[in-house]
Amino acid sequence: QVHLVESGGGLVQPGGSLRLSCVASGTIRPWYSMGWYRQAPGKQRELVAIISNRNTTEYGASMKGRVTISRDNAKDAVYLQMSNLKPDDTAIYRCNYAAIPDIYWGQGTQVTVSS
Repeated sequence: QVHLVESGGGLVQPGGSLRLSCVASGTIRPWYSMGWYRQAPGKQRELVAIISNRNTTEYGASMKGRVTISRDNAKDAVYLQMSNLKPDDTAIYRCNYAAIPDIYWGQGTQVTVSS
């Protein structure tokens, strides 16, 4: 079992920045990848970014160039630095842990971009 705790969401003005954090605890497999997905009301869940245990990254098209994902293996944590945020970025951002066959999701953190 893996438990994910997210933090860092909130209200930000257009053009602003936020940093999301996610810390994993429990039975952590060394080959895990972690990432962030988001879902806005009425829309499908979409990939924001993922990072493998070898620090290979993949970014979704909607936020590419405006986000950077990083991880701290010593803390089993993943971070998402977001900049130049837009109102369309408003969504619930959920942390994902994947180490086949295990997949876990965090509860999500709300990001609202509004003036």
